[in-house]
Amino acid sequence: MNKYLITYDLKNINRNYDSLYLAIKGLGAWWHYLDSAWIVKTNMNSIQIWNILAHHITTIDRMLIIKIDSYDKWGWLPQDAWDWLNS
Repeated sequence: MNKYLITYDLKNINRNYDSLYLAIKGLGAWWHYLDSAWIVKTNMNSIQIWNILAHHITTIDRMLIIKIDSYDKWGWLPQDAWDWLNS
């Protein structure tokens, strides 16, 4: 299974983005320790992920979906975040 970083700037202050969060959670195992960043484990590719999530944002929002190499990482996170990333 691959890991993908999904990060965004949600700019429509009048929109409820709960459906986006549910769609991200539905992609597979997920990690969400940073406000606008998720990591998901999935067999999908970035285009397939985009095709699912695009329906939940507007054209003024921004989103990046990128496959990550979880072997080369560093930062300041709680231990359970590192445990998930290393699994």
